Amino acid sequence: MAEPDAKTPRERYRAQVRDEIKGHAWAQIGAAGASALSLNAIAKQMGMSGPALYRYFANRDELITALVKDAYRSLADLFRSRAEAGAADLRGLADALRQWALEDPQRYFLVYGTPVPGYRAPEDTSRIASEIMAVLLDACDAEGPLPAAAEPLDTDLAEHRARAGEHPAPAPALRRALTFWSRLHGVLSLELAGHFTGMGFDPALLYTAETQTLRVGRA
Repeated sequence: MAEPDAKTPRERYRAQVRDEIKGHAWAQIGAAGASALSLNAIAKQMGMSGPALYRYFANRDELITALVKDAYRSLADLFRSRAEAGAADLRGLADALRQWALEDPQRYFLVYGTPVPGYRAPEDTSRIASEIMAVLLDACDAEGPLPAAAEPLDTDLAEHRARAGEHPAPAPALRRALTFWSRLHGVLSLELAGHFTGMGFDPALLYTAETQTLRVGRA
């Protein structure tokens, strides 16, 4: 039996209004980019005064932080669901990442695109992003090391993460994860920005080929 909602009517109303504000914010971002986000414009669209809207989000940065957290959380939950279903190998995670990016390119660019001028995400935002990397590191550890010779950077990276209290992944798994993450985001960013248009090939095939290269370790 479903548990009753413990929120008061006031709390539920507040959550609904915040969600509506975020919906208008995403529409603004889709039309003009995150740097053009305006709380006053959102208030006007919702028939509210500026001061009334600021009771829900104190400023632009607080609203952007809520959007960033929602974006990271959606990808973290997708990766975790793959892990729970036993489908969190590198191929499965690569497919999940591309599916998530194509579903909402503006959401993708907010967290993996050009930084919003003047905005700095709070520390707890990076903790959600670390959940995503933890699933990837586990997959890379299970996959085994790349055939290429280890580099000194591997150990340096692993030691740095250990000092920071991050996921204790072996150096080869960390190197594979970073290579996987940076190269697949490179393909996705170019595809979503339209840079493959007119080149006469299917970006999905390039993405799949890059994923396979990263899995077997041959460039």
